Amino acid sequence: MPLRPDATTSYQVASVLAQRAPRAVSGRATQLGGRFAALFAGDRRVIVERNLRRIRGAELSEEELERLVSRTFEAYARYYLDSFRLPSLDDRTVDEGFDYEGFDHIRSSIERGVGPILVMPHLGGWEWAAFWLARIESIKVTAVVEPLEPPELFDWFLSFRESLGMNIVPVGATAGPAILDAIKARHVVCLLADRVVAGAAGVPVDFLGERTMLPAGPATVALRTGAPLLPTAVFFRGDRHFAECRAPIPVEREGRFRDDVQRVTQLIANELGRFIRAAPEQWHVLQPGWPSDFKALGRPVPELYGAC
Repeated sequence: MPLRPDATTSYQVASVLAQRAPRAVSGRATQLGGRFAALFAGDRRVIVERNLRRIRGAELSEEELERLVSRTFEAYARYYLDSFRLPSLDDRTVDEGFDYEGFDHIRSSIERGVGPILVMPHLGGWEWAAFWLARIESIKVTAVVEPLEPPELFDWFLSFRESLGMNIVPVGATAGPAILDAIKARHVVCLLADRVVAGAAGVPVDFLGERTMLPAGPATVALRTGAPLLPTAVFFRGDRHFAECRAPIPVEREGRFRDDVQRVTQLIANELGRFIRAAPEQWHVLQPGWPSDFKALGRPVPELYGAC
């Protein structure tokens, strides 16, 4: 029986190939691989289809849905390709491949001695932007990420992202203190906030037209520290990357702390929804994120979603 490489080895090999293969070759392979993956993605394809219908509604034809599903998996493959290429790129290539809007919101916060919180969706290629901040602007970046299984895979990704200049914090009990330390040290704190991961607290919101839970962490930290809460997304634009950082979300206290967390999280959901609607085929959330998703897959709805 032939041996198949484990997940960690597969990612390691992909990283090496991405850095050594000509961009035109690796880009074409990514397109074909994404299209192939879309055909055999099982439950992940179901979730992508549901996300696209959730965003585009009744106007989405079956033909258009098929095209967007393929493009979503292509974008997901490109996310890995572009991330894996980063260690082999010089500063000029990184800078020339990146456009941005709203960077003054980040700069002004750091100049005031406070690390800003970037609340982001799983959209485009956020690691290119983080690498740009670290390499081109010499700004420290702390990112909170979901632990992966097996642990060896998470350790490899941790080492890889740290090689790009990021400080990586796994979701869990140590995340809160680490974020507070990063804010005090004037790091840019990146929080992917478009779904709740295991071990994180959630609050009910309306997100993309349907009730679900989103993480309470970004609003909680912003309310407690006063750090600017900046809605941010990174998009693919042709062969380039474009980051948009919007004005801070208001985080003033208005009532009970729990109510303020829910109100601010709803504002976050609104901003993330606007980003996602601008490029739904670049949104690579492949896990169920709404109670109806679990039901569609024939799975029990986790207790977390009972407050929806």
